[in-house]
Amino acid sequence: RRSLLEAAETYFLEVGYEAFSMSQLAKNSGLAKGTLYLYFQTREELFLTLYEQSLIRWSQVFIEDLSDSMTSKAYSQKLFNTAVADGTFLPLLIRLEHIIEHNVAIPRIVSSKQVFILQVEAVAEATAISLRLSKAQAIEVVKTMGVLLIGATQGDQGPSLDNEELPEEVQNLIASFSSEPFFIKNAVRIIEGIRTEAVSNV
Repeated sequence: RRSLLEAAETYFLEVGYEAFSMSQLAKNSGLAKGTLYLYFQTREELFLTLYEQSLIRWSQVFIEDLSDSMTSKAYSQKLFNTAVADGTFLPLLIRLEHIIEHNVAIPRIVSSKQVFILQVEAVAEATAISLRLSKAQAIEVVKTMGVLLIGATQGDQGPSLDNEELPEEVQNLIASFSSEPFFIKNAVRIIEGIRTEAVSNV
């Protein structure tokens, strides 16, 4: 199962979500296609498992990269950079609720949500220290950052136009919707808003 998941992730990084084929994965792994379904009932269940692995991996990297008393901007930048650096995490996170979870058995979704809860708690604990927030504030920050990350980076999942010659106005348009500055600016606003809200409620 572990070697199958490794082969699946390698293949996913090569071809992406839409082009991913269970038949081709079976060929790549030297297995009969039917054998894949002994491990994963659907293609989406395989993706859910890859998502969980990438969530845990990203969480560990992000937590290790945090330091005490970070600015909101430094924290936001670190979150964005580590999430983007994991080639599996964001493409699957973006498709999780709208696509992947729609073809997975309910007990499997429940176990996945339990993995998610544990990771949110771990990241929130480290966030509370880094941003000097209460546990409740840190949990709110982490959950909100996830939603913002999905929204900000969805546009990045389209075809790459990096090596294309584009008119200047099109280049400017694409740059204005670049996910990194959009995420950082709004993440800082959210963190500071949560911090201010707590002070005004005292």
